[in-house]
Amino acid sequence: MKFLDEAKVYIRSGDGGAGAVSFRREKFVEFGGPDGGDGGRGGDVWVEAANGLNTLIDFRFQQHFKAGTGTHGMGRNRTGAKGAEVTLKVPVGTQIFEEDGESLIVDMVTEGQRFRLAAGGNGGFGNTHFKSPTNQAPQWANPGLPGEEKTLWLRLKLIADAGLVGLPNAGKSTFLSTVTRARPKIANYPFTTLHPNLGVATVDGREFIIADIPGLIEGAHEGTGLGDRFLGHIERTRVILHLVSAMEENAGKAYKTVKKELDAYGGGLTDKTEIVALSQIDVVAPDELKKKMASLKRASGQTPLAISAITGLGMREVQRELARIIDEARRADPGVQSATTAHGHSGRKPKQEPIYDEDGDEEDWD
Repeated sequence: MKFLDEAKVYIRSGDGGAGAVSFRREKFVEFGGPDGGDGGRGGDVWVEAANGLNTLIDFRFQQHFKAGTGTHGMGRNRTGAKGAEVTLKVPVGTQIFEEDGESLIVDMVTEGQRFRLAAGGNGGFGNTHFKSPTNQAPQWANPGLPGEEKTLWLRLKLIADAGLVGLPNAGKSTFLSTVTRARPKIANYPFTTLHPNLGVATVDGREFIIADIPGLIEGAHEGTGLGDRFLGHIERTRVILHLVSAMEENAGKAYKTVKKELDAYGGGLTDKTEIVALSQIDVVAPDELKKKMASLKRASGQTPLAISAITGLGMREVQRELARIIDEARRADPGVQSATTAHGHSGRKPKQEPIYDEDGDEEDWD
């Protein structure tokens, strides 16, 4: 499954059907008169947040959506049928913007949420509508009103409870594959992760969704490397887990580099609760590890956790800390839907299946 988080679409609602000009003429019927029916209403264009969708890839192959035109009115006061509606199925977390790409129309954050993007045109009145004591045989009817035509931008922002950030090769994908059943591509070279990944983690009977995004480097907010385009996928998270590799020569400097890019991006990321962890601690000597922990503590202003996804050291503790912060955030703001509920996991055992793979090829999935 290829990952696509932005798409441009063109929509048009249906035109209303024209009213009919007709007169009743039947044998042995003493009184005739106008009997033209009204035209049918044009079809609407809707957007719906659907479960089971995780990418906007469908809109790469179809960008134009047009609803049906209302049927024209007919004699014997028969109203035309309404035009067929069109519904755009999008993943939960999709935002709909006007053509300028800045004016937000609707944010689809709840499964099953529906919103009318364009209303169909009203059907025209038939000549029956215009009859009166002084105009008993009107010979005109209204045409149907035209539908609406719009160009829209769809942008997907993943709904997750926790987000992983760090430099390339900080161990984010390894962490995700260890605590969930997601299977991102893992290799020992920078920018192995090219697309966001999601996974469902479970600890002490509590479940939450983790989002992993491509690594950030200095100048990412200016487009360096993969840039900061994927940071939008962690805007909705309740907590950020900032991973710094123990293989970094200066752990404190590595932390500050990513922190600077988060600050430059904005989006409320700096206001989120942050957990700092030194990853890949199994590859360094104890005395070297102590120095790096101290450097990271000075840079972050908090005592970092020490973890190793390979040996499992500290993994349970960091998961429990993530779950604790997420639970507190849910209690503090119960009106906000949790990520597990949005993705259909709440209240039952999670499937914990990978939502995205790195290559976009299904054969890479386990």
